Amino acid sequence: MYNIAFDKNAEKEFLKLDTKAQKLVTIKILDLKNGNFSNDKKLKGKHKGKFRKRAGRYRIIYLKENNYLVISVIRIAHRKEVY
Repeated sequence: MYNIAFDKNAEKEFLKLDTKAQKLVTIKILDLKNGNFSNDKKLKGKHKGKFRKRAGRYRIIYLKENNYLVISVIRIAHRKEVY
């Protein structure tokens, strides 16, 4: 099991989402907490070393810190705006 830490901006973006989107993102974040990384994609370019998890039309950008079992949620945004 992993610990989840939110960046301040990611927390603000999460709170701005509508209720339905918040529920879906919450389910996906709980998947991350339980170690379910299936279908997650490694990012390239300026986001190298980070991962992406799909949550409907939204994307959760996170960084997995191996030694500490901590997942830092960096950004939650619509897929058009996240990258």
